[in-house]
Amino acid sequence: MLSYLIGPVIGGVIGYITNDIAIRMLFRPHRAKYILGIKVPFTPGIIPKEKGRIAGAIGGAISENLMNKEVMEKNLLSEEMIGKIGSAFDRFFETQKKSHEPLGAFLQRFMSEDEIAEVSSGVQGELSSLITKKLRASEVGDQIAHLAVSHVMQKMQHFGSDIGDALSDSGIGKGGGFGEMISRGFERLFGSSSKRHATAFINSLAAPVEQALAKHINEMMRNNAGEIVDSLIQKEGQRLLDCQMCELLQDKEEQIAQLRSSVLSLYQHVITDRLPRILHAIDISKMIENRINEMDMAEAEQLIFEVMDKELKAIVWLGALLGFIMGTLNLMLIHFNK
Repeated sequence: MLSYLIGPVIGGVIGYITNDIAIRMLFRPHRAKYILGIKVPFTPGIIPKEKGRIAGAIGGAISENLMNKEVMEKNLLSEEMIGKIGSAFDRFFETQKKSHEPLGAFLQRFMSEDEIAEVSSGVQGELSSLITKKLRASEVGDQIAHLAVSHVMQKMQHFGSDIGDALSDSGIGKGGGFGEMISRGFERLFGSSSKRHATAFINSLAAPVEQALAKHINEMMRNNAGEIVDSLIQKEGQRLLDCQMCELLQDKEEQIAQLRSSVLSLYQHVITDRLPRILHAIDISKMIENRINEMDMAEAEQLIFEVMDKELKAIVWLGALLGFIMGTLNLMLIHFNK
């Protein structure tokens, strides 16, 4: 009985060992071996020897078939992906609406304090420079002076009627009291046309007053606009950084909804119009090829065995099974020949 099992068992052992050796020879030895200056055959292993060619082939295959424009666009623009981006946006802003974290602290998650200060200083400087330039060039003093003088003119025109109303409300001037006496006094001094003359006199003062006021304001703005604007923008910039996120986003549902729509639209536009350029710039094929070439063979071997350990063991045991079958067939042929 034992004599019948020896052949199949030996065949199985040989099949197991040869398949195990064959698999390991794919990677080992990692470098060429030499004896007396003569290179030992089958060294290095097949994969180390053809590493460059294999890396290029894998990179090209992945780039052309797995990560090409059509595949990437289909996945990146799918309803599921758009939904995930929208949901992430909603979760982010819902969290920030309840956050009491200042804007400055929030930005520090993504930037250092020095970077925030540099960006803030740059933005404030550009904004201050732009506003100062506009103020100096726009003769803003003319506008301020015109508004101020117009306001004063309106007040003076209503001055008499306001006094009359006030006196009337207080009972003075009713039935020929103090108010009527003032009115008669004006009429005796300036005549019945006193109101018209007073208005004309006031109007004659408006133009020179407006010109003088505009001149002084314009001169002040040319000399001090930069300092004034810098101070205001610096204070507002710091106030903005100290403002809590929940305060910044309070009652901003409409703006957030518009921002959400803009973000999704921008994302779709970038993927649709810029994806080929992005893929070309990234050069996935070359990136994968370089990464494989950079990998140490021991690392690559360990990685492959971790991923395909079950499959490689199955190949080894398949060799043992085939060896056992071949040993059994050989035993049967010998038996029949007898």
